[in-house]
Parts: sequence; C-alpha cells; structure tokens
Amino acid sequence: MLVNNTRLLLLACAAWIGWAAPATAQTAGEVEFARGVGFVQTPGQTPRTLGRGAQLAEGDRITTADGASAIVRLQDGTRMTVRPNSELVLQQYRFRESATDNGMLLQMVRGGFRAITGLIAKGSPDAAKVQTSTATIGIRGTDFDARLCARDCGAESQRIADAARPNAVLASAKVVQATGELYAVDAGNQRRRLVDGGSIYPGDVVETMPGARAVVAFRDESRVTLGSNTRFRVDNFVYDPANAGEGRFLASLLRGSVRALTGLIAKANNRNVGFSTATATIGIRGTGFDASCGGDCTGGNLTLWTWLGAITFQQNGGTTNALQLLQEGQGLFLSPSQGVVPITNAPDIDGPRPDGVPVPAKLFAAENVPDAREGLFVFVRDGHIEVATASEVLHLGRGEAGFAGQGGDTARPVNIPKFIDFDTLPLPTPNAARVALLSSVLRDNNVSTSNVCK
Repeated sequence: MLVNNTRLLLLACAAWIGWAAPATAQTAGEVEFARGVGFVQTPGQTPRTLGRGAQLAEGDRITTADGASAIVRLQDGTRMTVRPNSELVLQQYRFRESATDNGMLLQMVRGGFRAITGLIAKGSPDAAKVQTSTATIGIRGTDFDARLCARDCGAESQRIADAARPNAVLASAKVVQATGELYAVDAGNQRRRLVDGGSIYPGDVVETMPGARAVVAFRDESRVTLGSNTRFRVDNFVYDPANAGEGRFLASLLRGSVRALTGLIAKANNRNVGFSTATATIGIRGTGFDASCGGDCTGGNLTLWTWLGAITFQQNGGTTNALQLLQEGQGLFLSPSQGVVPITNAPDIDGPRPDGVPVPAKLFAAENVPDAREGLFVFVRDGHIEVATASEVLHLGRGEAGFAGQGGDTARPVNIPKFIDFDTLPLPTPNAARVALLSSVLRDNNVSTSNVCK
C-alpha cells in the first residue's frame, strides 16, 4: 500500500509539474556576446545568466546592468547590441522562411540598443515594431539606434568635446500619400518597398505597380503625383534653402504618368528645373502640368497639359527642334504618325493634382531639441523609421535623427545628438562579437577604445 501511495504521489507531482510548466517556445535567437552582469528571463521561470550561447525565445526579457552589454542574433538575421542599463522584452516573434505572416514586436522598457534588422522587417512594412512608453517605432527594413533617455544622455553628450553635426535630411523627397505597392530602385539596382514617409534619393527610380498611386513631396516644396504603372527617375536634386537659385531639379518620366507642381527652385531659377521623356524635353516656367505616355515612353504617344503657369516643349530627334510654349489651359499630343497635335481639353490623368494633397508639417522641418531632454531618441543609419505617438507621426530616413517626448510631441533635432553620433558601443555587424571581445580586453587593460569600436 505504501508503494502504491508513493507511486500515486509521484504521478500526481509529475502531472502538476507538466501542467504548471509553460510550453516550450520556439527558439527566436541566441546571445553572440555578453559583457558584465545581465540576465534572460522566460515568463514563469528563474532568470538565467546572459552569456554567450544563451538561447532566446518569444516572451524573454533581457536585462543588462551598469557597464554590461550584449549582442544578440535572431533567426531572421536581425542583430542587436543591447546597451548597458537596458531592459528589452521580446513580446512577439514569429519567423519561418518565405512565410507571409512573420512578425516581431519588441518592448523597450529602459535603456536602448543598436540594431541591424533582418528578413522580417524587409518582408513587410508593418511586420516589425518597437514599443516604448513614449512612442512606437515602425521599422521599414532599417539599421538604426533607439534610446530612452533620462538624465544619462545629456550627461554623456557633455563629456564629448567634438561639435555636433547638423541633422540634415539627405532625401530629395518623401512619400506623403501611397496607395498600393510602391518601390524605389537605387543606382546600385537595389530595390526597396516605399510606404508613406519613405525617402527618395537622387538616382532613384520610383515604380508604382498596376493599380497603385503615390504623391511625393520634395524638399523645395515641389510635389509630384505618380499614376498607376509608372516609372519616374530623380536624375538630379540639389537644394539649399538659403540659396534656392543654385538648386537643381532634373527628372525623367520613363513610363506612365505624372502630375507635377514645381517649387522653390523653379521660382528662383526656372532654368535649373526640367523634366524629360524619351521623346521630349519639358522646360519649366513656374508650373503645374500633366504628362503621360504609352508603353515605356520610347514610342511616342506623349500627352502634355498645363494647368498652372506655363511649360516649354521641345521634341527630341524630331523633324523640328522648335521650342513651343504651352500656357495654362493648353496641351498637345505627340505621336509618330501624327506629329504634334494641339489639344484643347484636359486629358484624363491618373491620380489627384498634387497641389490638393496636404503635406505633413514636420516632413522635413527641424527644431531645437537639447540632448538632455527626456524621451525617445532614434537615429537611422539606413532605411526608414516611423516614430508614432498618440498624436503625431515622424518619418525618418537615412542619416536622420528624431525625437519623441513624453507628452506625445515629435521633432527632428537641428543637430544629431552627440551621445548617438559618437557612440562607441559596437554596431551589431556579423563580426561584432569579435570587435566587442577586443574592446572588452582593451578596456580591462585600461586601453582607450574611443577609436576602436565606433
């Protein structure tokens, strides 16, 4: 009887243990490097040491103490360097090769990290996010730094003797309204998805898929509506608000249709603004106009219509090279069979007139944000980040820093915060673990690493 009772007790204990223990979560990644005191804790379990080789799963909480840091790699290729005095929770993580429902939700409780995102963020614009008490960071296939600052960030900046760099917007334009799928192909033939707030740079070819449309706003206040199945290239864009007359804006319509409203460069010096197709060159006279062409624009069939100001038109390689002027309410149709034919009625062009589409006030604007201010600071090394609070949304492109305050305000600082720009914590590159190990050895031997791990 005693043996049977003991056996029942053991079975009962085993059943209780099996019921109480959480289901084993799928491995999300592992720790590649760790320095100092840190812990990983799975919900309902005892914290374990944050050390090299430690496995990470959905729901895990990563904590680093003062002077500690860690480099983690997730299954989709995302890498993060977790800062000292940080606490991150891998709230949701789902990744399978070629799956359409992959997703990642990271909660940043305090501190910060430096990240190089992987396949999840590159697969869908809304698949990867970081939540903080201040704002939500939407990741668009991005390399970036994020940091929740109290008094520590301002103190770090005060210890840096170097001057702060201007927080310049490098993009020529940003998307202000997108419907359907929109892509940009850069000069290196690298293709990326564009959504609202996405940046466009000189040399980019912007492509709208069939049924898609977009309105893009340029830094000089020019705006362009791209119709469905359109290819539009930014050949050259240079703009300094202090000297708009020396700016330059050259673009090409390669396929489809555009509705263009020229901005401050054209007002200062219209000779420095021009649009072209395979069959014609369009000059600007302070202008709003439509242009559309059939096929890839090489076979003619070009339609032009002026709805504001005036444009000049010159046929490329035609029987006549005469410069023609189209005033407001005038247009023409160019075809190989008919030549140049005037039209008197506005053609049906895909998409809204760009002057009727509102542009967010903070799309390119900057304002003074002290490094000592408390809140969320983000710096984008490459890609596109959306910083969203309950009341505002700020879009950041390559080389831009942004801020979200505890009151829900957002801003693009005039200067890049020095505690970000001169951060010596290693970036989480594939060889970052070796760099971090070298930095650790040098630091332990009182050798400065200020120029080693930047």
